[in-house]
Amino acid sequence: MRDRIFRTLCVAGLTGFLPLCAMAAPTQSAVPQFAARADAEAHCPGEVVVWVDLATRIYYYRGQDLYGATKQGAYACQRDVKDAGFRPNRSGK
Repeated sequence: MRDRIFRTLCVAGLTGFLPLCAMAAPTQSAVPQFAARADAEAHCPGEVVVWVDLATRIYYYRGQDLYGATKQGAYACQRDVKDAGFRPNRSGK
């Protein structure tokens, strides 16, 4: 929630928050992202491939409702997204 507020302030151009804007910058580029599940599976053979919602920083497992279905998302290796601080979907759906 805090990151979302800071990003909103940064986008609004409120210069008093510039030091915070650097802290709120997403680390999405640190995670290898793939448009196709097969490409992600080739990148991390034998590992779990998840769907990452880049806007919320939540990842979903195959079989969950939002797996491959969010607007701002990509396939990635679970290990990579966990290391980048993304969290799993808690609802189980």
